[in-house]
Amino acid sequence: MKTEQIVLIGCGAMGSALARGIAKKGDVNPSSVWVYDTNEERAKQLSRELGVKAAASLEEAVPLSRHLLVAVKPQDIDGLIQMLRGLVTPGQLVTSIAAGITIATLQNGLGPECKILRLMPNTPCLVGEGAIAMSAGKNVSEGEREEVMALLKPLGLTLQVPEKLMDAVTGLSGTGPAYVFLFVETLIDAGVTVGLNRDVASKLVIQTLIGAAKMLQEFKIHPAELRNNVTSPAGTTCAALQVLEETGFRSSMIKAVIEATRRAGEL
Repeated sequence: MKTEQIVLIGCGAMGSALARGIAKKGDVNPSSVWVYDTNEERAKQLSRELGVKAAASLEEAVPLSRHLLVAVKPQDIDGLIQMLRGLVTPGQLVTSIAAGITIATLQNGLGPECKILRLMPNTPCLVGEGAIAMSAGKNVSEGEREEVMALLKPLGLTLQVPEKLMDAVTGLSGTGPAYVFLFVETLIDAGVTVGLNRDVASKLVIQTLIGAAKMLQEFKIHPAELRNNVTSPAGTTCAALQVLEETGFRSSMIKAVIEATRRAGEL
């Protein structure tokens, strides 16, 4: 009988984030986690850091595991499917974060009875504050979905979405950190332009971002209401927002998400 173990395949940036979240912050004993990478030293480094087991081969780890977490690049999926074919059994849960690789592709490669889930995480998973969208194949029960969501909990928020919306998730939250980083960079530059020291401007902007996000999270009211609360008639905020409206801030953001979604579909 299969033991309740986990094998993570691919130890790059996001794969390592998954391993760290599960092994260091979750309810999983690190000794029940296997990591595998074609770069053996990368897997061994994670093993030393986290106390997980580095697998010398997929044949060593996959047959023992309940969860298979696939964190390889999309271009490596075909080769991985060839390696996994014959090792994966219907009782295992295969969860992939390979961008653009559909559940049907994995199902066709691994077998019609396999239980496949697909994730779209973003980079804040690295600090335990990620946004993760999850879609499940037809063989995955609701209880099994919840099992995977519990496994991912240390990485941030996980929401279930239909797979047809994965490109939209990519355009919004998958790409979203880059929008935020550009916004923060621009605000810091603006602070320097009006005379602030760059270090002071950086600290003020970052804390403002953290505080505003916390208010959105805790108050649970529409962002427009929070914005209105700090916008006095004919005041400084009103003047600033007028410039943003005139220069197309809203429309630019919407167009950016639409374009990223379109591009995700192409990939």
